[in-house]
Amino acid sequence: MTVATDMEERNPLLEQFKETRNRTLELVKTLEKDDFVVQSEFFTSPPKWHIGHVSWIYEAIMSKIDKNYEFHSKEFSEYLNSYYQQFGVPHDKDKRGIISRPTTEQIFHYFNIISQRVNHFIESKLLSKDEIKLIIMGFHHECQHQELLVYDLQHLLAEQYRPVRKNEKPRSSNFDQKSIKIKGGIFSMGYNGADYCYDIELPEHKVYLENYKIDAFPVTNEQYLEFIEDGGYDTYKYWLSDGWEKVKKNEWMSPMYWEKTVGQWKIRDFLGIRKLNPKEPVCHVSYYEADAYCKWAGKRIPTEAEWEKAACWNEEKQQKTIFPWGNEQPTEQNSNLLESYHWGCTEIGSYPNGRSPSGCHQMIGDVWEWTASEFTGYPGFKTGFEEYNDKWFTNQKVLRGGSFGTPKMSIRGSYRNFFRLDERWLVSGFRCAESV
Repeated sequence: MTVATDMEERNPLLEQFKETRNRTLELVKTLEKDDFVVQSEFFTSPPKWHIGHVSWIYEAIMSKIDKNYEFHSKEFSEYLNSYYQQFGVPHDKDKRGIISRPTTEQIFHYFNIISQRVNHFIESKLLSKDEIKLIIMGFHHECQHQELLVYDLQHLLAEQYRPVRKNEKPRSSNFDQKSIKIKGGIFSMGYNGADYCYDIELPEHKVYLENYKIDAFPVTNEQYLEFIEDGGYDTYKYWLSDGWEKVKKNEWMSPMYWEKTVGQWKIRDFLGIRKLNPKEPVCHVSYYEADAYCKWAGKRIPTEAEWEKAACWNEEKQQKTIFPWGNEQPTEQNSNLLESYHWGCTEIGSYPNGRSPSGCHQMIGDVWEWTASEFTGYPGFKTGFEEYNDKWFTNQKVLRGGSFGTPKMSIRGSYRNFFRLDERWLVSGFRCAESV
């Protein structure tokens, strides 16, 4: 068994852990005490639950590595367990906001206790490579909940949220919303790097694609508004049957957070109640809405294989990279992710340095992009942690690319997010494709 025996191997782990924990605390630093306990809808979670859950998952991981590990508290575990039946019966998700104990103060105390335990665990244990990978999975899991926390804070507070850091958005250059032709053939899909990735990004495998076209940019507010004004939400022929039922039942007439006042469409988000910016990617739309728009436009949603090839394949060099711009990590010059601290989408054309070899822009950051692919394991899939990802291999669609709420550590061109077809509180948009 290969083990990490010296601090040279452990120090990067400790630094990564510290950075991740600090970012979680920064997201909630300016909240009022009353904010921590509110669950604004059944699909959201109270901020205090997120703070506790991202600590509890490290307990679950440490218990997998050390069979003698004792959980901090049975009461805490019952409340903070999300859906892992192997650790007991979880508390009802839609009732997380009715629990007053443990208190917010107790949750923060617990957060600090577990931070100390994880530090000690990394410093003192002889860890195998697989065990180190489990701990790193905990870091990435915490990043996922940082993004979920961003969604929940927007739903709960919107412009009342005061971020610790907020930067000016870059100015967009001129853009041409055109379709780009992508050559088909055999394509190796999945993660091909040497660093951490989730089990659902593996194994890299070959798929066959026909020639196709894909839009250079995500669909914008201006484009989507044309669909609305042309009766898109009133015309059943554009909608999947389940989607049409959702439109009628929920009285959808626009994307989430849009509101019409005195004949003018506005959006309410972290930046306030503001006039719709026509150049920003349309955001907070469900798969059903994305699919209906594409049908109205005479196009379709791309598959995840088509999306990945357009994002990361260099036809001239016959080479696939981790990101559209290459193998270097994201920066504020090539993508709008959480650490950009813009707290909203940037206009399309804002990141020419992030363009893919095929000519597609903003495929990393700004909005998650719906694909037409069902979320299931790749051929030869092997789980890396039971009940984590493979539990959801049904009735979900894959999204690609990350959003303005995604920590840069947790995104790659091969990263697969997944949500149900009617969900729209996430930062979700799309781009269109066409068969050739």
